[in-house]
Amino acid sequence: MTSPSVPRPPSQNGPAPRRGALVPTIVVLAVLAAVVMGLAQVWTEVQWFNQLGFTDVLIREWTTRAALFAVGFLLMGGAVWLNLHLAYSQRQVYPPTTPEERNLDKYRESIEPLRRLIMIGAPLVLGLFAGSSLSAQWREVLTFLNREQFGINDPQFGLDIGFFVFTLPVIRMLISFLMTVVFLSAAAAVVTHYLYGGISLAPRAQRISPAARLHLGILAAVFVLLIAASYWLDRYSVLVGENARFAGASYTDVNANIPAKAILAGIAVVVAVLFVVAAFRGTWRLPVAGIGVMIVSAIVVGSAYPAVVQRFQVEPNAIELEREFIQRNIDGTLAAYDLQDIEVETYSATTEAEAGQLREDSQSTASIRLLDPQIVSPTFNQLQQNRQYYGFPTTLAVDRYEIDGESRDTVIAVRELNQDGLGAEQRTWVNDKTVYTHGFGVVAAYGNTTRSDGRPAFFQQGIPSTGELGEYEPRVYFGQFSPDYSIVGAPEGTDPWELDYPDDDAPNGAVNNTYTGDGGPSIGNFAAKLLYALKFGDMQILFSDRVTEESQILFDRDPHQRVSKVAPYLTLDAKAYPAVVDMDGDEATPKELVWIVDGYTTTNDYPYSARESLEEATTDSLTTVNGVPAAVGVAPAQVNYIRNSVKAVVNAYDGDVTLYEWDEDDPILDTWQNIFGDHVQPVEDISGDLMSHLRYPEDLFKVQRQLLSQYHVTDAASFYSGSNFWNIPTDPTAAAGVPQPPYYLTMQMPAQDEAQFSLTSSFIPGGQTDRNILTGFLAVDSETGDAAGEVREDYGQMRLLELPSDLTVPGPGQVQNNFNSNPGVSSELNLLRQGNSDVQLGNLLTLPVGGGLLYVQPVYVQSAQGTSYPLLQRVLVSFGDEIGFASTLDEALDEVFGGDSGAEAGDAEVAPPEDAPAGEEPQGTTEVPAAAQERLTDALAEAQQAIADGNTALAESDWTAYGEAQQRLQSAIEDALAAEAEIAEATGEVAPDGEATAEPTAEPTEEAAQG
Repeated sequence: MTSPSVPRPPSQNGPAPRRGALVPTIVVLAVLAAVVMGLAQVWTEVQWFNQLGFTDVLIREWTTRAALFAVGFLLMGGAVWLNLHLAYSQRQVYPPTTPEERNLDKYRESIEPLRRLIMIGAPLVLGLFAGSSLSAQWREVLTFLNREQFGINDPQFGLDIGFFVFTLPVIRMLISFLMTVVFLSAAAAVVTHYLYGGISLAPRAQRISPAARLHLGILAAVFVLLIAASYWLDRYSVLVGENARFAGASYTDVNANIPAKAILAGIAVVVAVLFVVAAFRGTWRLPVAGIGVMIVSAIVVGSAYPAVVQRFQVEPNAIELEREFIQRNIDGTLAAYDLQDIEVETYSATTEAEAGQLREDSQSTASIRLLDPQIVSPTFNQLQQNRQYYGFPTTLAVDRYEIDGESRDTVIAVRELNQDGLGAEQRTWVNDKTVYTHGFGVVAAYGNTTRSDGRPAFFQQGIPSTGELGEYEPRVYFGQFSPDYSIVGAPEGTDPWELDYPDDDAPNGAVNNTYTGDGGPSIGNFAAKLLYALKFGDMQILFSDRVTEESQILFDRDPHQRVSKVAPYLTLDAKAYPAVVDMDGDEATPKELVWIVDGYTTTNDYPYSARESLEEATTDSLTTVNGVPAAVGVAPAQVNYIRNSVKAVVNAYDGDVTLYEWDEDDPILDTWQNIFGDHVQPVEDISGDLMSHLRYPEDLFKVQRQLLSQYHVTDAASFYSGSNFWNIPTDPTAAAGVPQPPYYLTMQMPAQDEAQFSLTSSFIPGGQTDRNILTGFLAVDSETGDAAGEVREDYGQMRLLELPSDLTVPGPGQVQNNFNSNPGVSSELNLLRQGNSDVQLGNLLTLPVGGGLLYVQPVYVQSAQGTSYPLLQRVLVSFGDEIGFASTLDEALDEVFGGDSGAEAGDAEVAPPEDAPAGEEPQGTTEVPAAAQERLTDALAEAQQAIADGNTALAESDWTAYGEAQQRLQSAIEDALAAEAEIAEATGEVAPDGEATAEPTAEPTEEAAQG
């Protein structure tokens, strides 16, 4: 008998706690937190775009992504789910009779509890992956749906280029996606049929049920049809491919591969039909045989036959048979990179220097740039930084400004905020986010001259910013080094707390400001504070009294970042450069400080055009040193078509972004305008002053010069031989193997009527030779003019000088070697290095003047101790075998050209204007005491002689004479330094203690900075 159950006594601690609520609560809270975080990101992004007026760009992108995600999710998830359920619904229901069936029955029993989860979860997971993959193709889909015609047909099929750029990639993407869907669906169906008995692999009972046969046969037919479609599209893809020697379809491709792809596509269609027949008739012999035929055909027709044609027909007769297709490649490449209208001239350069030889090139000579924008940044920092929380970029920008009615090449930089310069005690949240919010003003110097001690001749400088540029808004809230976010603005009547600049005469030692622009979304209510606090992970935003109803939050402040977000279809030039311009054309209103960014439209699908790596083509000594990215925005690894279609302008004060259409004939930009409407303004809206500061972009020029190293050869036979290919010279002042960058300077090419602002580069022989002679010189006219809405006619005109093969003109590497090995030059450079001073060789410029090629290189000296920064002290000049080395370019030119070059350089002695402020010399040099100058000259001569005598004595082992020479050298150095100090003090450029007079002496406290 079973004993009666005894009820358990009630718990002394009350009822047992409910279990199982903790995990659901955590899940709900996690989901809620994820939703809030997602909302913070989405809402703040919408507010950012709305503030700039580009909300529809974001909405169009997001809606397209969402639609493609839904399509991908439904196609993949729906197809896998449907095939799983079809296979399961046709399962065999009978008791297992074989060992294999009994084993499967055990698997089915173990899987059965999870069957519903698997049959729903697997399609969901695969659908999520497929949707994400398809949504990433939103650009390709939108351009396909809104495509424009190129108006040019390919030479093989006669189709518009737009088919290859817009249509073919989308069709290929769709075919590939559908093949994945069918393959995964078939895999799911096979596993399900096998698991539930529709397919048996038992050794003596191999069979497939009629339902499984029909199901899998139809899937196989669809998959093979997609293979056929892929083969057919391969015929067109050959035109955008590359072979061993050139891009596009070759003789073998046209006469063997393209017909082979058509044959393979036809065979695949037949095999698909055989699968359908097998699905209904029950025999797999024909489709299996068809698959075998497909494989054999792919090997024989698709691979072996083209290889035989290439080996035995093309290679022995390559030039004759490939001539037509190489010419297609040359023509396609020149068209895709806009290189069709280059003015090519054979330049029989002279290497003989004569007196007066530069007389006809006076404009080029007067504009030769002496300031190296890569070297003088520390000088700008020392003389114009003003405080440690300001800074200039490592490499400055080159532009041109009209000063006193004359266009002057300029080196310009923005004084940006640098919070890293603050002391640790100043790095509080209040300071970082609400006080130190912006930089202040620009500094600009003449490019072709310096002051007497080698410092830049500034024509715009100081805080507040004063000079020749006129009145403009100097505050820099949007720049390349701005903080991740700042909170600006304050209620009316509140004392300003945003630091403008230090001023010893102002209360608390600083001038403060309250932002009045419209640069960022409002952050005045609690919901906005919360969402931005979540976005930036900074709860201080919620509790700070400085976040008021009038506050705005500024973020995503880099010019590149702003342009790439509002124009997500553009690849951007790596450099954004500043300009002070009159944007509205009204002289009564202040000018604006803006950033100018060049935007490119690109594709990698232009038929017969050579591919170029953006990263490799745009890498040079400047990008290597400064770590500047090759390109930003939509930056494909390779391109075979590029256009500078857009000039973007970002206002440094309010962050406003304006896009201007620059290439009105670009079908890719027209396509994007169909997508995003009228966000790109016509060129007619560009003011005259802004027009005068636009220029030919560097990255585009770098890509084009890389292509021209080969494609200056336009004859197919010569191109095939490659005997006249060129290389871009390495920078002789940088690490070995790094290409020399192109240089902006005002110069006159032989075919030009007058000097124009240009971008230049040179070429040396190609191949594996180390011979560094000049083979070509390329310049593009970068002067856009100053007419409102009208681009100067010759802008963008490329001019290529080809040097005859029997002419030997030193290349940059040879010239640098000649400089370094010249006894007079090396002796004086050694003298300049005395006391461990650092001698820096500036950019080596090349100019086609005087009927030959002139090389100019500034030489900077930087003290090794104390407050040090590079100063221009000497200039090296080379023409043919002649070398000049002097304190000024004007003197060095005269040395080379028989005592009189026939033209004045920009640093020829010019008296400062009568109305120049006391102590300022915006042009030319100041009067140098004659006696001190004479002593300096004598001391340098004595030092050179002492070095020469010492070397002679050392060679003869005459130690007594060597010691006397060293004593004379030391005495000469002391005399030279004393004379230089006297000259510097007399000109008022350096204080007697050696410190720069412009160096700031006061530092505002944190309290003063906060007002």
